[in-house]
Amino acid sequence: MREYIFRRLVLIIPTLFVVTILVFGMIRFIPGSVLQMMTFSLVGVEGEDKDTQERVDAIRHRMGLDVPVHIQYGRWMTGIFTRGDLGTSLWTQQPVTEEIGRRLPVTIELGLLSIIIAQIIALPVGIISAIRQDSWMDYLGRSFAIISLATPAFWLATMIMVFPPIWWGWSPPVQYIQFADDPLGNLGQFLIPAFLMGTAMSAGIMRMLRTTMLDVLRQDYVRTAWAKGLRERVVVVRHAMRNALIPVIGMIIGQIGVMLGGAVIMEQIFSLPGMGRLFLDAITRRDYPYVSGLNLIFGTFGMFMILVIDISYAYLDPRIRYR
Repeated sequence: MREYIFRRLVLIIPTLFVVTILVFGMIRFIPGSVLQMMTFSLVGVEGEDKDTQERVDAIRHRMGLDVPVHIQYGRWMTGIFTRGDLGTSLWTQQPVTEEIGRRLPVTIELGLLSIIIAQIIALPVGIISAIRQDSWMDYLGRSFAIISLATPAFWLATMIMVFPPIWWGWSPPVQYIQFADDPLGNLGQFLIPAFLMGTAMSAGIMRMLRTTMLDVLRQDYVRTAWAKGLRERVVVVRHAMRNALIPVIGMIIGQIGVMLGGAVIMEQIFSLPGMGRLFLDAITRRDYPYVSGLNLIFGTFGMFMILVIDISYAYLDPRIRYR
Protein backbone atom coordinates (compact mmCIF):
# COMPACT_ATOMS: atom_id res chain seq x y z
CA MET A 1 0.00 0.00 0.00
CA ARG A 2 2.79 2.45 0.86
CA GLU A 3 4.53 1.79 -2.45
CA TYR A 4 1.26 2.34 -4.30
CA ILE A 5 0.63 5.66 -2.54
CA PHE A 6 4.20 6.76 -3.21
CA ARG A 7 3.91 5.94 -6.92
CA ARG A 8 0.63 7.79 -7.17
CA LEU A 9 2.10 10.85 -5.48
CA VAL A 10 5.06 10.79 -7.86
CA LEU A 11 2.72 10.53 -10.86
CA ILE A 12 0.85 13.58 -9.65
CA ILE A 13 3.93 15.74 -10.38
CA PRO A 14 3.92 15.41 -14.21
CA THR A 15 0.13 15.58 -14.19
CA LEU A 16 0.27 18.86 -12.29
CA PHE A 17 2.80 20.16 -14.80
CA VAL A 18 0.33 19.52 -17.62
CA VAL A 19 -2.43 21.11 -15.53
CA THR A 20 -0.37 24.28 -15.03
CA ILE A 21 0.11 24.61 -18.80
CA LEU A 22 -3.62 24.15 -19.43
CA VAL A 23 -4.84 26.54 -16.73
CA PHE A 24 -2.25 29.16 -17.73
CA GLY A 25 -3.04 29.01 -21.42
CA MET A 26 -6.81 28.55 -21.53
CA ILE A 27 -7.76 31.97 -20.15
CA ARG A 28 -5.21 33.74 -22.37
CA PHE A 29 -6.36 32.19 -25.64
CA ILE A 30 -10.10 32.73 -25.29
CA PRO A 31 -11.57 35.78 -27.06
CA GLY A 32 -11.13 39.05 -25.19
CA SER A 33 -8.33 40.06 -22.86
CA VAL A 34 -7.85 42.11 -19.74
CA LEU A 35 -5.80 44.61 -21.74
CA GLN A 36 -8.69 45.18 -24.14
CA MET A 37 -11.01 45.85 -21.21
CA MET A 38 -8.61 48.35 -19.67
CA THR A 39 -8.00 49.97 -23.05
CA PHE A 40 -11.74 50.31 -23.63
CA SER A 41 -12.17 52.01 -20.26
CA LEU A 42 -9.46 54.53 -21.16
CA VAL A 43 -10.60 55.14 -24.73
CA GLY A 44 -14.26 55.22 -23.77
CA VAL A 45 -13.65 58.06 -21.34
CA GLU A 46 -10.90 60.09 -23.01
CA GLY A 47 -10.92 59.09 -26.66
CA GLU A 48 -8.01 57.43 -28.42
CA ASP A 49 -4.87 59.60 -28.70
CA LYS A 50 -1.11 59.34 -28.31
CA ASP A 51 -1.20 59.76 -24.53
CA THR A 52 -3.78 56.98 -24.24
CA GLN A 53 -1.61 54.59 -26.26
CA GLU A 54 1.37 55.38 -24.07
CA ARG A 55 -0.67 54.65 -20.98
CA VAL A 56 -1.86 51.37 -22.52
CA ASP A 57 1.74 50.38 -23.23
CA ALA A 58 2.66 51.25 -19.65
CA ILE A 59 -0.19 49.07 -18.36
CA ARG A 60 0.94 46.21 -20.60
CA HIS A 61 4.49 46.50 -19.27
CA ARG A 62 3.36 46.75 -15.65
CA MET A 63 1.23 43.61 -15.97
CA GLY A 64 4.06 41.72 -17.67
CA LEU A 65 2.04 41.16 -20.85
CA ASP A 66 4.69 42.72 -23.11
CA VAL A 67 6.73 39.49 -23.20
CA PRO A 68 5.97 36.16 -24.95
CA VAL A 69 3.55 33.74 -23.29
CA HIS A 70 6.23 31.16 -22.46
CA ILE A 71 8.18 33.79 -20.51
CA GLN A 72 5.02 34.77 -18.62
CA TYR A 73 4.50 31.09 -17.81
CA GLY A 74 8.09 30.76 -16.59
CA ARG A 75 7.71 33.76 -14.29
CA TRP A 76 4.45 32.37 -12.90
CA MET A 77 5.94 28.93 -12.22
CA THR A 78 9.05 30.49 -10.66
CA GLY A 79 6.86 32.40 -8.23
CA ILE A 80 4.93 29.25 -7.31
CA PHE A 81 7.99 27.07 -6.65
CA THR A 82 10.21 29.66 -4.99
CA ARG A 83 7.73 31.70 -2.94
CA GLY A 84 4.43 29.83 -3.12
CA ASP A 85 3.07 32.92 -4.89
CA LEU A 86 0.21 32.56 -7.36
CA GLY A 87 0.71 36.09 -8.67
CA THR A 88 -0.92 39.48 -8.25
CA SER A 89 -4.33 40.61 -9.46
CA LEU A 90 -4.12 42.63 -12.67
CA TRP A 91 -6.95 44.90 -11.53
CA THR A 92 -6.51 45.38 -7.78
CA GLN A 93 -2.77 44.60 -7.46
CA GLN A 94 -3.60 42.42 -4.46
CA PRO A 95 -1.77 39.09 -3.92
CA VAL A 96 -3.85 36.20 -5.23
CA THR A 97 -2.79 33.89 -2.39
CA GLU A 98 -4.01 36.29 0.29
CA GLU A 99 -7.39 36.81 -1.36
CA ILE A 100 -7.89 33.06 -1.82
CA GLY A 101 -6.97 32.55 1.84
CA ARG A 102 -9.75 34.96 2.84
CA ARG A 103 -12.32 33.35 0.55
CA LEU A 104 -11.45 29.69 1.09
CA PRO A 105 -13.11 29.31 4.55
CA VAL A 106 -16.45 30.45 3.10
CA THR A 107 -16.39 27.81 0.37
CA ILE A 108 -15.20 25.12 2.79
CA GLU A 109 -18.01 25.91 5.23
CA LEU A 110 -20.63 25.84 2.50
CA GLY A 111 -19.21 22.60 1.08
CA LEU A 112 -18.97 20.79 4.40
CA LEU A 113 -22.52 21.72 5.39
CA SER A 114 -23.76 20.58 1.98
CA ILE A 115 -21.99 17.22 2.25
CA ILE A 116 -23.27 16.65 5.80
CA ILE A 117 -26.85 17.44 4.78
CA ALA A 118 -26.52 15.20 1.70
CA GLN A 119 -25.43 12.22 3.79
CA ILE A 120 -28.11 12.83 6.43
CA ILE A 121 -30.71 12.60 3.66
CA ALA A 122 -29.18 10.00 1.32
CA LEU A 123 -27.89 7.26 3.60
CA PRO A 124 -31.03 6.47 5.64
CA VAL A 125 -33.37 6.95 2.67
CA GLY A 126 -31.23 4.77 0.40
CA ILE A 127 -30.96 1.98 2.99
CA ILE A 128 -34.66 2.04 3.86
CA SER A 129 -35.61 1.98 0.17
CA ALA A 130 -33.49 -1.14 -0.30
CA ILE A 131 -34.61 -3.14 2.74
CA ARG A 132 -38.25 -2.12 2.15
CA GLN A 133 -38.21 -2.66 -1.59
CA ASP A 134 -41.47 -1.88 -3.44
CA SER A 135 -43.12 -0.54 -0.29
CA TRP A 136 -44.60 2.94 0.06
CA MET A 137 -41.36 4.09 1.72
CA ASP A 138 -39.37 2.85 -1.27
CA TYR A 139 -41.65 4.64 -3.74
CA LEU A 140 -41.50 7.81 -1.67
CA GLY A 141 -37.70 7.75 -1.48
CA ARG A 142 -37.29 7.04 -5.20
CA SER A 143 -39.73 9.82 -6.09
CA PHE A 144 -37.81 12.25 -3.89
CA ALA A 145 -34.55 11.27 -5.59
CA ILE A 146 -36.00 11.74 -9.07
CA ILE A 147 -37.48 15.13 -8.18
CA SER A 148 -34.16 16.23 -6.66
CA LEU A 149 -32.28 15.17 -9.79
CA ALA A 150 -34.74 16.87 -12.12
CA THR A 151 -35.01 20.18 -10.23
CA PRO A 152 -32.06 22.57 -10.75
CA ALA A 153 -30.72 23.85 -7.44
CA PHE A 154 -30.04 27.29 -8.90
CA TRP A 155 -33.71 27.58 -9.91
CA LEU A 156 -34.86 26.80 -6.38
CA ALA A 157 -32.33 29.29 -5.02
CA THR A 158 -33.67 31.97 -7.35
CA MET A 159 -37.24 31.24 -6.29
CA ILE A 160 -36.23 31.55 -2.63
CA MET A 161 -34.64 34.92 -3.31
CA VAL A 162 -37.65 36.21 -5.30
CA PHE A 163 -40.93 34.97 -3.80
CA PRO A 164 -40.54 34.97 0.02
CA PRO A 165 -39.90 38.75 0.06
CA ILE A 166 -43.09 39.23 -1.98
CA TRP A 167 -45.30 36.82 -0.06
CA TRP A 168 -44.03 37.06 3.52
CA GLY A 169 -41.71 40.05 3.57
CA TRP A 170 -38.72 37.86 4.41
CA SER A 171 -35.57 37.18 2.45
CA PRO A 172 -32.28 35.39 3.20
CA PRO A 173 -29.53 37.74 4.42
CA VAL A 174 -27.36 39.10 1.62
CA GLN A 175 -24.74 40.71 3.85
CA TYR A 176 -22.06 38.20 4.84
CA ILE A 177 -21.99 37.44 8.58
CA GLN A 178 -18.63 36.48 10.05
CA PHE A 179 -18.67 33.31 12.15
CA ALA A 180 -16.60 35.01 14.86
CA ASP A 181 -19.12 37.88 15.10
CA ASP A 182 -22.33 35.81 15.14
CA PRO A 183 -21.98 32.00 14.95
CA LEU A 184 -25.74 31.33 14.82
CA GLY A 185 -26.31 34.06 12.25
CA ASN A 186 -23.47 32.69 10.13
CA LEU A 187 -24.85 29.15 10.22
CA GLY A 188 -28.33 30.45 9.46
CA GLN A 189 -27.02 32.29 6.43
CA PHE A 190 -25.36 29.12 5.08
CA LEU A 191 -28.21 26.75 5.91
CA ILE A 192 -30.45 27.46 2.90
CA PRO A 193 -27.76 27.28 0.16
CA ALA A 194 -26.19 24.26 1.88
CA PHE A 195 -29.57 22.51 2.03
CA LEU A 196 -30.21 23.16 -1.66
CA MET A 197 -26.77 21.87 -2.65
CA GLY A 198 -27.00 18.93 -0.26
CA THR A 199 -30.41 17.88 -1.56
CA ALA A 200 -29.15 17.89 -5.14
CA MET A 201 -26.06 15.89 -4.12
CA SER A 202 -28.08 13.38 -2.09
CA ALA A 203 -30.22 12.23 -5.02
CA GLY A 204 -27.43 10.43 -6.87
CA ILE A 205 -26.02 8.93 -3.65
CA MET A 206 -29.48 7.75 -2.67
CA ARG A 207 -30.08 5.89 -5.93
CA MET A 208 -26.59 4.39 -5.98
CA LEU A 209 -26.86 3.17 -2.37
CA ARG A 210 -30.27 1.60 -3.00
CA THR A 211 -28.89 -0.29 -6.02
CA THR A 212 -25.79 -1.57 -4.23
CA MET A 213 -27.75 -2.51 -1.11
CA LEU A 214 -30.22 -4.55 -3.16
CA ASP A 215 -27.32 -6.37 -4.79
CA VAL A 216 -25.58 -7.09 -1.47
CA LEU A 217 -28.78 -8.21 0.27
CA ARG A 218 -29.13 -10.99 -2.31
CA GLN A 219 -25.65 -12.37 -1.59
CA ASP A 220 -25.27 -15.79 0.06
CA TYR A 221 -23.50 -14.53 3.17
CA VAL A 222 -26.35 -12.12 3.89
CA ARG A 223 -28.90 -14.91 3.46
CA THR A 224 -26.84 -16.98 5.89
CA ALA A 225 -26.94 -14.14 8.40
CA TRP A 226 -30.73 -14.00 8.08
CA ALA A 227 -30.90 -17.80 8.48
CA LYS A 228 -28.93 -17.59 11.74
CA GLY A 229 -31.72 -15.47 13.17
CA LEU A 230 -29.70 -12.25 13.51
CA ARG A 231 -31.65 -9.06 14.01
CA GLU A 232 -32.31 -6.87 11.00
CA ARG A 233 -30.14 -4.04 12.32
CA VAL A 234 -27.15 -6.37 12.74
CA VAL A 235 -27.55 -7.86 9.27
CA VAL A 236 -27.89 -4.48 7.59
CA VAL A 237 -25.18 -2.60 9.49
CA ARG A 238 -22.53 -5.28 9.98
CA HIS A 239 -22.94 -7.44 6.91
CA ALA A 240 -24.63 -5.53 4.11
CA MET A 241 -23.92 -1.82 4.50
CA ARG A 242 -20.11 -1.96 4.56
CA ASN A 243 -19.89 -3.71 1.20
CA ALA A 244 -22.70 -1.63 -0.27
CA LEU A 245 -20.87 1.57 0.66
CA ILE A 246 -17.75 0.78 -1.40
CA PRO A 247 -18.91 2.41 -4.68
CA VAL A 248 -20.93 4.99 -2.76
CA ILE A 249 -17.89 6.25 -0.83
CA GLY A 250 -16.13 6.97 -4.11
CA MET A 251 -19.16 8.93 -5.25
CA ILE A 252 -19.31 10.90 -1.99
CA ILE A 253 -15.61 11.82 -2.07
CA GLY A 254 -15.89 12.73 -5.74
CA GLN A 255 -18.68 15.15 -4.91
CA ILE A 256 -16.30 17.08 -2.66
CA GLY A 257 -14.62 18.34 -5.81
CA VAL A 258 -17.91 18.82 -7.64
CA MET A 259 -19.21 21.01 -4.81
CA LEU A 260 -16.66 23.69 -5.75
CA GLY A 261 -18.36 24.06 -9.11
CA GLY A 262 -21.81 24.15 -7.54
CA ALA A 263 -20.63 26.73 -5.05
CA VAL A 264 -20.09 29.21 -7.89
CA ILE A 265 -23.83 29.57 -8.48
CA MET A 266 -24.91 29.45 -4.83
CA GLU A 267 -22.31 31.97 -3.73
CA GLN A 268 -23.40 34.32 -6.49
CA ILE A 269 -27.11 34.05 -5.72
CA PHE A 270 -26.77 34.30 -1.92
CA SER A 271 -23.91 36.88 -2.03
CA LEU A 272 -21.40 34.67 -0.21
CA PRO A 273 -17.80 35.88 -0.66
CA GLY A 274 -16.30 32.48 -1.44
CA MET A 275 -13.94 31.07 -4.03
CA GLY A 276 -16.73 30.30 -6.48
CA ARG A 277 -17.83 33.91 -6.61
CA LEU A 278 -14.20 35.03 -6.86
CA PHE A 279 -13.68 32.64 -9.77
CA LEU A 280 -16.70 33.97 -11.66
CA ASP A 281 -15.64 37.58 -11.15
CA ALA A 282 -12.10 36.74 -12.27
CA ILE A 283 -13.30 35.14 -15.51
CA THR A 284 -15.59 38.08 -16.25
CA ARG A 285 -12.73 40.55 -15.80
CA ARG A 286 -10.10 38.28 -17.42
CA ASP A 287 -7.96 38.49 -14.30
CA TYR A 288 -5.38 35.92 -15.42
CA PRO A 289 -3.57 35.28 -12.11
CA TYR A 290 -6.83 34.61 -10.27
CA VAL A 291 -8.21 32.27 -12.94
CA SER A 292 -4.95 30.35 -13.30
CA GLY A 293 -4.39 30.11 -9.54
CA LEU A 294 -7.94 28.95 -8.76
CA ASN A 295 -7.90 26.40 -11.58
CA LEU A 296 -4.59 25.06 -10.30
CA ILE A 297 -6.02 24.69 -6.80
CA PHE A 298 -9.18 22.98 -8.09
CA GLY A 299 -7.15 20.60 -10.27
CA THR A 300 -4.72 19.70 -7.49
CA PHE A 301 -7.58 19.12 -5.08
CA GLY A 302 -9.35 16.89 -7.59
CA MET A 303 -6.28 14.68 -8.13
CA PHE A 304 -5.79 14.17 -4.42
CA MET A 305 -9.48 13.32 -4.04
CA ILE A 306 -9.08 10.57 -6.65
CA LEU A 307 -6.17 9.16 -4.63
CA VAL A 308 -8.28 9.25 -1.46
CA ILE A 309 -11.06 7.36 -3.26
CA ASP A 310 -8.69 4.58 -4.32
CA ILE A 311 -7.25 4.27 -0.81
CA SER A 312 -10.71 4.17 0.75
CA TYR A 313 -11.65 1.18 -1.43
CA ALA A 314 -8.83 -0.86 0.11
CA TYR A 315 -9.90 0.16 3.61
CA LEU A 316 -13.53 -0.78 3.10
CA ASP A 317 -12.89 -4.05 1.25
CA PRO A 318 -10.00 -6.19 2.56
CA ARG A 319 -10.04 -8.12 -0.72
CA ILE A 320 -8.72 -5.04 -2.52
CA ARG A 321 -4.98 -4.73 -2.24
CA TYR A 322 -2.69 -2.45 -4.21
CA ARG A 323 0.63 -4.06 -4.96
